[in-house]
Amino acid sequence: MKKQVFNPYLPLNTYIPDGEPHVFGDRVYVFGSHDKEGGNAFCMLGYEFWSAPVKDLTDWSSKGINYRAEQDPDYGEHFKYLYAPDVVKGNDGKFYLYYAMSGGDRFTGKIHVAVCDTPDGKYEYYGAVRNADGSPFTENITFDPAVINDGGRIRMYYGWSLAVDKNKKVDKEKLIDVQIWMFGKTREQVLKHPYGVMGGFTVELAEDMLTVKSSPKLVAPGQFSAEGSGFEDHAFFEGSSIRKIGDKYYFIYTSQNQHELCYATSDYPDKDFVYEGVMISNGDVGYKGRAENDRLAITGNNHGSIENINGEWYVFYHRQTHKTAYSRQGCAEKISIDKNGKIAQVEMTSCGLNGGALFAAGEFPAVICCNLTNGKMPHTVNDGTPDDIPYIASDGDERFIADVKNGTIISYKYFEFGSSAKLSVFVRGEFTGSLHLYYGDIFATVINISPSKNWKCFKTDIPVWNGKHALNFKANGNGQMDVLKFSFEETDK
Repeated sequence: MKKQVFNPYLPLNTYIPDGEPHVFGDRVYVFGSHDKEGGNAFCMLGYEFWSAPVKDLTDWSSKGINYRAEQDPDYGEHFKYLYAPDVVKGNDGKFYLYYAMSGGDRFTGKIHVAVCDTPDGKYEYYGAVRNADGSPFTENITFDPAVINDGGRIRMYYGWSLAVDKNKKVDKEKLIDVQIWMFGKTREQVLKHPYGVMGGFTVELAEDMLTVKSSPKLVAPGQFSAEGSGFEDHAFFEGSSIRKIGDKYYFIYTSQNQHELCYATSDYPDKDFVYEGVMISNGDVGYKGRAENDRLAITGNNHGSIENINGEWYVFYHRQTHKTAYSRQGCAEKISIDKNGKIAQVEMTSCGLNGGALFAAGEFPAVICCNLTNGKMPHTVNDGTPDDIPYIASDGDERFIADVKNGTIISYKYFEFGSSAKLSVFVRGEFTGSLHLYYGDIFATVINISPSKNWKCFKTDIPVWNGKHALNFKANGNGQMDVLKFSFEETDK
């Protein structure tokens, strides 16, 4: 049986969110930030760029840390974490890394640049994006940069916006004060634009990859300036990304709803972008009409982009673990771009880069579940959630699903079944009851579970049900348990 790849596609002890996928040569590289497992802030670790052959997306590897925050001359208490980056190949053949830094409370700094001869080599600090007079470029909110080499012209996209409950009325004066405090702006700078300093913007850079040679232009409005724009309810929040497909520009971004990646298109790189839709939600909100309150996993911020890899299009995004927004793992799903250039929303799966369903044979980590819900999963913000929910957890070298209780549903999409098998599930905890197994919505069998302090294997025979199906476990009983892994052993010879 060929090697298989599942979501998350990198090693389970690796947390690379904000993924920007780019194909350079015969490899696809993912340039993302780097969370710490169980960390207490965003992006606590140095950049580590992973790659795989375009013809084998099961074979991901890295060369270790490519760039550290300490290499930046602005490194210090307020600028110690490397946030979501992007990499572009310059006209000189070198690779330029664009990033912003923060200490976790406010981000008011510059967009920085490092350079390397190869996509995943050791980058060296190069400079900060600047105005023509040499002063730092800080127009609007210089955050989450994305860069494109458009036939030799270098263009940078960036920005940020507040995102609040759309049903709450926000006082205009208070909104101005927040922008002054949070982004280090003056009142005059905020009032300079009808939309304040918030939104998604673009500028053109000079040949030196540092100097801004055009005035910023708004490409996507923030939540408080979206009325009448077509971006209502899906306004720009953060996570700028840019792609050119044929003659059309695709601006990919995180919306005010945070859990979704949206896209807008234009015939121009700096104007007339039209909101098109949602590509992915990290709680499957919106997929087939699913409501926010019916999310199929804990949701949180999202950030990513799309790339054509060996003739197929994929969207890269991230999911939340550890009941916080600080330990995020990269995932990917296949998408389709129709003849009109439209991208329909796709669901989260466990088999995103596998080229098809996972074959139901051998052992699988429980944490590759694509849906994990107790029917009332929350949206998490920076400090996490105290809610009593099932979640992806870790302890030393083990990663597992924690706090599974009565009613918890654990879903894996999709598996290819071809014969009857014995299914083994490894659990621990003070739980008395059973796991009900379903092929999609069709009941298959029951695995009886009894309390165990240590990991214990429970087995059952599963019937033949040929074809591709979601594998769903539903807990029924009292107490709580953790789930480590499950395995299939073929019995129908």
